[in-house]
Amino acid sequence: MSTARRGWRRVIGTAVAASASVLLLGALTPAAANTQVINGMPVDEYVKKYDHPLGSQIARVEGDESSPATSAAAAQGDDMRVQASVAGIDVSGWQKNVDWQYWWNQGKRFAYVKATEGTGYKSPYFAQQYNGSYNIGMIRGSYHFALPDRSSGAVQANYFVNNGGGWSRDGKTLPGALDMEYNPYGSTCYGKSKASMAAWIRDFHDTYHARTGRWPVIYTSTSWWNQCVGTAQSFGGTVPLWIARYSSSVGTLPNGWSFYTFWQYTSSPIDQNTFNGAYDRLKVLATG
Repeated sequence: MSTARRGWRRVIGTAVAASASVLLLGALTPAAANTQVINGMPVDEYVKKYDHPLGSQIARVEGDESSPATSAAAAQGDDMRVQASVAGIDVSGWQKNVDWQYWWNQGKRFAYVKATEGTGYKSPYFAQQYNGSYNIGMIRGSYHFALPDRSSGAVQANYFVNNGGGWSRDGKTLPGALDMEYNPYGSTCYGKSKASMAAWIRDFHDTYHARTGRWPVIYTSTSWWNQCVGTAQSFGGTVPLWIARYSSSVGTLPNGWSFYTFWQYTSSPIDQNTFNGAYDRLKVLATG
């Protein structure tokens, strides 16, 4: 699935033409066009060129086998390891200005919002999405799309924290998430061996903890992790796992984790996730 195709499926912001997608997403209040210019480009061209949403490269490489039936099963906790669950979504610049009231009315109680990518991209829609989800009552967090061949884990962790990836003990802010997935620009593992990729993640992990007092969440797929990290290091002792698998069950987890904390189970009509636990446990994760 191409990034453009995925972006088309994920757009829920501003003015949307009357179509089946409008019926599915509900009536959204049109917003004024964003006339911002970044790096000489209209803002939405900038987003399309540089913003790789959470899971976009996993869907491109591994496919998206989700359907309304599998999504319904996942949302109800069909995976045998789930005793209770909380519904949530994740968004990036592709969604533009999000109608948070709509998603609250759909039962979504948490959200992850893209803040940064590498050390050169900051989402121009971050403030509306991050603050909007918080103001509607959701527990929210931010995420960073890693480009491990561009700079060190420490440099990217600092860039993330400095541009929206921080954490506060307010009971409504989740620890920042590190998005580790297929390279949108080249080789699957960014030209790194398993040992060097694991060391890069450890560098990010340690720096994020030093800056915020929290360990980051790691988002990945089992297939990518097996190819690019494998058994080189284990992060299960400190890091909550956010697993991507677009099906009715999570399947085998990456090395080092015996359970998952979040599961992204579909990208249609927006990235949808479930938290593995009751709402009070989600608040514990937010509180630290």
